[in-house]
Order: sequence, then C-alpha cells, then structure tokens
Amino acid sequence: MGQRALILFAHGARDPRWAEPFQRLQQITQAQSPEVRVALAFLELMTPKLPELVRQLVQDGCTDMTVVPVFFGQGGHVLRDLPVMVEQLKKEFPGLQLKSAAAVGEDADVLNAIARYCITTLAT
Repeated sequence: MGQRALILFAHGARDPRWAEPFQRLQQITQAQSPEVRVALAFLELMTPKLPELVRQLVQDGCTDMTVVPVFFGQGGHVLRDLPVMVEQLKKEFPGLQLKSAAAVGEDADVLNAIARYCITTLAT
C-alpha cells in the first residue's frame, strides 16, 4: 500500500504573509497525523499549485490523496475549478485514489469553533 497524503488546498495571494496561517495549519495537522503526509497547495498566485504538488506526491510514492479546500465556503473555485483539476489528475494518474472534501467552512465543528472564538473576543 502506498503512502497517504492530505492536501490542504488554499486560494493563494500576492502577499506571502497571507499563507502563514495555512502553513501553521499544515504544521499542526502534520503533528496530529504523522502517518500521513500533509502538504499545502494553492489555486493561484502562490506555489505549489495543486497539479504540480499531486505530481510530486505521486513521484514520492503517494497513491491515496485527499484534498481539503481550506475555503470558508463552497464558492466557484471549490464547486467548479477544483472538480475539473481533480478529474484531470485522475486521468493523468489512473491508479491514484484522489478525492476532495467539502470546504472547511461548511463543517459544523469548524463553524462552532469559529463562533467560540468570536464570542471569546467579547471578554477582551
């Protein structure tokens, strides 16, 4: 069985500081799941882009990958752009198990965690 990978997929921005919270998320996730390779990819404006990262992971022996869009909602990029990229990569690598999760902002636990944070700001 090949190595598993979890790809955190973010939009990207011109300012490199924008990526810092996503890099911290990658580090935290990797620490909590050391048996899985956790990587960060971007849609645009930053590297690596999703296709180049998937190609590198395949080259490194990963055969099972899950893409998690670290987007707040299921907008056009997640609903239209990501599925096209995933399908193209599946065609390029027929033996690859590649799936995509819903945007993190669609998850009730994520929304509850954000709500808890927002409420804690009232105390400061």
